[in-house]
Amino acid sequence: MVALPARANSPLLDSVKQNPQLARSLCNDLKALNAQGLSATSPQAVAMVASRQGLNKTDAEILTTYVVGLHCPEVR
Repeated sequence: MVALPARANSPLLDSVKQNPQLARSLCNDLKALNAQGLSATSPQAVAMVASRQGLNKTDAEILTTYVVGLHCPEVR
């Protein structure tokens, strides 16, 4: 039996894939928080992403991790 890779699409992640401007905007917001000494995974950063994107905390954490990993790896 051969294992096939999972090919699930996520509307949450697709929103950033389809809209690079959104990814750049989130990167800029997260860079600004870094400049204030806050991590991209801090409660404040997650709350900001959740609020601006209309997401719950878990989805905001997932989106932030995805955006940082693909679009702004210099963000901490």
